[in-house]
Amino acid sequence: MAKNLVIVESPAKAKTIEKFLGKEYKVESSFGHIADLPSKELGVDVDNDFKPKYIVDNEKKALVKKLKDLAKKAETIWLASDEDREGEAISWHLAEELGLDKDKTKRIVFNSITKSAIQKAIDNPREINYNLVNAQQARRVLDRLVGYQLSPVLWKKIKPGLSAGRVQSVAVRLIVERERDIEGFAPEASFKISAEFKTLAGSVFTAKMNKTFSSKEKAEAFLKQNIGADFSVGNLDKKPAKKSPSAPFTTSTLQQEASRKLYFSVGRTMQVAQRLYEAGLITYMRTDSVNLSGEAINAAKDAIISNYGEEYSNVRNFKGKSKGAQEAHEAIRPTDIKNQSPSLERDQSKLYELIWKRTIASQMSDAQLERTNVKIKSNTHAEEFTANGEVIKFDGFLKVYMEGFDDEDAAEEQEGMLPAMKVGETLENKYITATERFSRPPYRYTEASLVKKLEELGIGRPSTYAPTISTIQNRGYVEKGTVDGTERKYVQLLLESDNLKEKNLTETVGSDKGKLVPTDIGMIVNDFLVSNFSNILDYNFTAKVEEDFDEIAEGQEDWQKVMKDFYKDFHPTVKDVEENADRASGERILGKDPKTGKQVSVRLGRFGPMVQIGTVDDEEKPSFASLLPDQSLNTITYEEAMDLFKLPRKLGVYEGEEVEANVGRFGPYVRFGKKFVSMEKEDNAMEITMDRAVELIKAKQKADAPIAQYEGKDVQKGTGRFGPFIKWDGMFINVNKKYDFDNLSQSDIEELIEIKKQKEIDKLIQEWPEEGIRIEKARWGRHNIIKGKIKVELAKTVDATKISLEEAQTLIEKKTPKKKARAKAKAKPKAKKK
Repeated sequence: MAKNLVIVESPAKAKTIEKFLGKEYKVESSFGHIADLPSKELGVDVDNDFKPKYIVDNEKKALVKKLKDLAKKAETIWLASDEDREGEAISWHLAEELGLDKDKTKRIVFNSITKSAIQKAIDNPREINYNLVNAQQARRVLDRLVGYQLSPVLWKKIKPGLSAGRVQSVAVRLIVERERDIEGFAPEASFKISAEFKTLAGSVFTAKMNKTFSSKEKAEAFLKQNIGADFSVGNLDKKPAKKSPSAPFTTSTLQQEASRKLYFSVGRTMQVAQRLYEAGLITYMRTDSVNLSGEAINAAKDAIISNYGEEYSNVRNFKGKSKGAQEAHEAIRPTDIKNQSPSLERDQSKLYELIWKRTIASQMSDAQLERTNVKIKSNTHAEEFTANGEVIKFDGFLKVYMEGFDDEDAAEEQEGMLPAMKVGETLENKYITATERFSRPPYRYTEASLVKKLEELGIGRPSTYAPTISTIQNRGYVEKGTVDGTERKYVQLLLESDNLKEKNLTETVGSDKGKLVPTDIGMIVNDFLVSNFSNILDYNFTAKVEEDFDEIAEGQEDWQKVMKDFYKDFHPTVKDVEENADRASGERILGKDPKTGKQVSVRLGRFGPMVQIGTVDDEEKPSFASLLPDQSLNTITYEEAMDLFKLPRKLGVYEGEEVEANVGRFGPYVRFGKKFVSMEKEDNAMEITMDRAVELIKAKQKADAPIAQYEGKDVQKGTGRFGPFIKWDGMFINVNKKYDFDNLSQSDIEELIEIKKQKEIDKLIQEWPEEGIRIEKARWGRHNIIKGKIKVELAKTVDATKISLEEAQTLIEKKTPKKKARAKAKAKPKAKKK
């Protein structure tokens, strides 16, 4: 047995570190946290100083036993989890759960997985930093209190299955408020003037007029003033300018640039960066520091001088603006700057190159520019045209890297070169245009710009951005837009060769593709929380909580006091809202049904947004219709809502079966006899034709057609939420990458079925076929008793092999009445109000 046991939190990290340490060191992984708050209860004793209840999950118990046994045999245990608060808490849990001897245990940290960094860490061990542990505990406990106490209120007042969170709910609020700004925006039209001129030397360039005109008539009148006009250079101004490089990457800026340049989602960026870090290629990827070590600065300087020349080198020390940033930590950079292009898979290679360029550029000279401003005058009016140009005299850091833009306006402001001119020079006018332009609504957030906004507001920290954005999408509060936009007409007036023409043009506006758009449920949840829990949803409050965590981490604040101060106001508010707040459904009354005179409204229903004719107070039951996927409770019109009651639309007859279009809880579909065929994204239940419906039916028939037979039963194939599968005898069998799914052979099919059959046999513990009851292995070492759709999970302490049929039936019966009672309650008509 090795004298030293090193415990890290990931297998990939363990594998890399093992390469640098000798035989006397054994490196093991804890696979993240070994202990956490329980998943099915609050797990915080609020009456006992908010003491957390940490448990070791069943799936981690074998691992903990293994680590405990190894620790007993080792002379020294090195806790080497990450250097942030989460990593410190992992080390603390290891020390507690493994019962480590303090004299034998050493805590080490490093911000890169290199031989020198690890050796330096081993030479400079420290103890567990309980201030960092307490900061992590404070975040975990506060977020648990918010999530566990707010979520049930949402279940009661809006819909079961919803969740709230301290940071996620604020992120949703930002997106909802931006959407409301866009919905309430009224575009204003104006006419912008642009012209093209030609110099005496024959060079052509474009100039613009700073003034705009509020109407077509005024723009036309101005253009007429230019008929027969002579143009010349009235003023020419050249000024030197410089452009400086951006600081090296923090977590936030890496996420933003990877989104702009590589089109990576925030989550994908962090996954790829994690792999690069664990492979020893970059420094730790969760940081808000822009600092570089002296070693890194010198390495960058050598690389710049070697690759580009001494004039390109300019050593810089960057300092962060963030209060909580620790300058002892480093920005994200390559561990070996000489290693410009390591051999990596595609995504890793792209992200590594981006990090390398940003690091190198940060230590390079400013770009030296010459900015030219030209004023062009006319002899027929006093207005001036302006042309701006930018010439790069010395490229400096631009030779390597240029930061991206978040919006189109910034990108459009980039200027090109202007031809040589002199004051008084006569210019030939090629044409002048007056183009109708509309003011733009605010931009929807992308993942990158949302991260930027959260950081600006001081909400969240490097470790929280990616999970927050994933959570709000997984919860269905926010989704990525898919709308291409709509066509809008605009007018352009063209003065060319003293002839005035008018053109009618179109442009696409309102695209939300790839942007973060709130769903109806996201808006309803947000409005309810803002209305009833304004403090929790307040941007300043959320930022203040982050500052409290920072102060706890610095030992300046007691974490339990912070919890008490928060909870004394929070808990009474939760109770008050739970008892007194009205239910929220996002209801809007649109009008009355012309046939019955009943109220027409839209609201959130059990299966999503819907239109309702009538109310529960009416004698007759209300009528319902689901909204189409591209419709929203906030924007649907009365006419669009009433059109939905035209569904189902009868389209015709195909192969002797009736075909109709409709919308259900899973979206629009075509019904063909007893079969249901989902429509594609581009299809619409209100507009789909019979020909298109037949196309979808044929495609479904082809997909469902047997691809083979086995033991006299058909084999079909398809693709589901977990990937490609084959279906045989009621079993769904996943097809992994080992097989060519498009060209499965008979032997492949037989092999897949036999493997699945064997798994089902291995899973079976006991069976009573005549009663339709069986006992199977479940996850985490548990067992289930199954009868039809009823499933009863056995306690882990129960021996599933010794249960009798009578005991199994009793457990099934205990669960059955509950289901029947719920079904009866649903079926029972509501009593009419007097």
